[in-house]
Amino acid sequence: MDLKQLKYFLTVVDERQITAAAKKLHMAQPPLSQQMKMLESELGTELFKRGPHHIELTDAGRLLARRAQQLLAMADSTSREIADLCQGLRGTLSIGTISSSGSILLSPGLQQFQQEYRDVHFEIYDANTYQLIELLEKGVIEIGIVRTPFNATPFNCAYLAAEPMVAAMTDAFDWCPERDTIDLAELNERPLIIYRRFSQVLADAFAAQNIAPTIYCRNDDARTTVLWANAGLGIAIVPASAVNLAAHEQLHIKKIAADALVTRIAVIWRRNRYLSSIGEKFLAALGASPSRQDHKATQEEQLCPTKN
Repeated sequence: MDLKQLKYFLTVVDERQITAAAKKLHMAQPPLSQQMKMLESELGTELFKRGPHHIELTDAGRLLARRAQQLLAMADSTSREIADLCQGLRGTLSIGTISSSGSILLSPGLQQFQQEYRDVHFEIYDANTYQLIELLEKGVIEIGIVRTPFNATPFNCAYLAAEPMVAAMTDAFDWCPERDTIDLAELNERPLIIYRRFSQVLADAFAAQNIAPTIYCRNDDARTTVLWANAGLGIAIVPASAVNLAAHEQLHIKKIAADALVTRIAVIWRRNRYLSSIGEKFLAALGASPSRQDHKATQEEQLCPTKN
């Protein structure tokens, strides 16, 4: 069993057909089938259940798929570490970002980093906080830019300033144009547009006040939330800094006065794992260098389970 075989195997898993996998790998079907038979023979077990239209994994196949992903990610990470040692401040930095992190990526520090290290390139993975944590654990990305709450225990974390959640709405939905702060209870029975990442946080906050909100739209991107509100389709609930990430010229922005609806962007990287020189410089540019990490996360940030 070698890395090439594992790559072939995962391609078959993804495509669920030998023919489709061979096409994706730019190889003929018989050699790929032979590689899979050799892998099964070496492991002494069946990895696939072959059906008329697609294949399914056996229990052993599912186990190997998990391990193969980890092994290939580790091999890639090792290659990058060795390249980093050889190249110095060159190469590619893989980072993961949430949709509401635009403000941090537009910071002066990052612009200065780009000017100073022109030979550094980026691989950006856009996902939600929990997906980025999984990518960090697999070694696919080196640094994650996420948002609280999340389980911070496995990571070094540097937190930005806390910010409130806001309600963003057009004239048609603004029941109090003279105010820029509202109470949570005022959102009762109003059509809300929310970013799925905060579904549980909002549900808990509403439940604590015996409010049954009307969720008009739930989606996976803070920018989509703002855009829908700007189109006059409902009231967006997003972190304050996320409003500026999409067109919002029609919106009235009102802070929600609720202690439970406070969030922070966090820059995270794995404890006890190699951090490249490029990664160290990137963290320093964001004001989040390893020597300045914040160990004073709130209890919620440390203990909230990574489930949405």
